Amino acid sequence: MTPTPSQPSPARTEASAVTVACCQLAPQVGRVPENRKQIREAVLSAAGRGANVVVLPELANSGYVFDDLEELRSAAEPVDGETIREWEALASRLRLVIVSGFAELGTDGQVHNASVLIDETGLRAVYRKAHLWNAEKTRGFTPGAAPPPVVDTPYGRIGMMICYDLEFPEWVRRAALEGAELLCGPVNWPLYPRPEGERPGEIVRVQADASVNRMFVAVADRTGVERGQDWLGGSVIVDADGYPVTALCLGEATIVTATLDLAEARDKSISELNDVHADRRPGLYAGVGPEQP
Repeated sequence: MTPTPSQPSPARTEASAVTVACCQLAPQVGRVPENRKQIREAVLSAAGRGANVVVLPELANSGYVFDDLEELRSAAEPVDGETIREWEALASRLRLVIVSGFAELGTDGQVHNASVLIDETGLRAVYRKAHLWNAEKTRGFTPGAAPPPVVDTPYGRIGMMICYDLEFPEWVRRAALEGAELLCGPVNWPLYPRPEGERPGEIVRVQADASVNRMFVAVADRTGVERGQDWLGGSVIVDADGYPVTALCLGEATIVTATLDLAEARDKSISELNDVHADRRPGLYAGVGPEQP
């Protein structure tokens, strides 16, 4: 049974200073035990740096570039499988929050590009990626249909979504309106050409997500080469004004960390008379975004 995100953690505190770590790893397709070991070492390293919240990449347990549904299904795991149980044990022992992507094998045999939020009390929420990217639509992933969860944890109110989800302002706004102070995004950003001197567009869009909602965003990207696909390696933590607070280490295996005052995300004012949420006029937006045939 999927945990209910609205239930507050019994360990919730009022402390707002939180150290967040985004682990930029290089999982390999289908090599679940090796990926699990890499993740374990990264979480332990992040904890050694004082991390309270650890964010891991999209499909961290399984890798990404699958040939077909059969291969994908062979690497996917149920939500009560070995990988999630190990993450629960790590979160309990280290007293931290883990947000990570994984390939979820559902009880109905469907496979989801999913993520979990785990704190020291155990599994708190499961999210299934709603907006599938490119070949995810043909390699066997089933899209999710539930909104992004926002969970009270010992370190603040945390939301999560996955990669391409972050490019839909309506979806990000939904988590913000649910009170997310920190939005965690496991991603696998392919490496695309860009004009010389320009910051990757994926990072620019994440900065916009943070700025227009006045909330923190932490993205854990992957790196390495997998079946000929190069990855951006653009892990970043962005403050509530939309500015990165970590250095970009494009393409490197690394862990980026930042200590954030999540109380800043509860203040939506941007001038003496403006508030990015209170100034919304939903009645004027009724005609925006009709479904396409």
